[in-house]
Amino acid sequence: MIQYLTLRSREQTELIDITAQVEDLISSSRVTTGWCDVFVLHTTAAVTINEGADPAVKRDIAHCLDRLVPNAHYFTHAEGNSAAHVKSSLIGTSEKLLVERGKLLLGTWQALYFCEFDGPRERRVAVRISGE
Repeated sequence: MIQYLTLRSREQTELIDITAQVEDLISSSRVTTGWCDVFVLHTTAAVTINEGADPAVKRDIAHCLDRLVPNAHYFTHAEGNSAAHVKSSLIGTSEKLLVERGKLLLGTWQALYFCEFDGPRERRVAVRISGE
């Protein structure tokens, strides 16, 4: 069964830690061992795994992506958000994670992030939890 998270971004470019929200869905599913698919239902957002201990890391990633893919005069997309589309393609719109003992199997410093590139907006993320 697919469940959905609804998120509200506050900035144009923002990484939002969704680890706890996804683990709440895992807990309610009662799956103890298996996997969790996370999929972003948007073309200007993404999902990634990275360090969750130091908030500077998510700011650094956001700033780096803004410098790597700036809003540029040569983009021709009528909505004016081509940079957000490119960032989404670079990072990716899905993650497949292992579930062990009813939680995401992540390294000590890892967290799961929703990446907003065209905010602020309300967004949806699809989550499917499957057991062995």
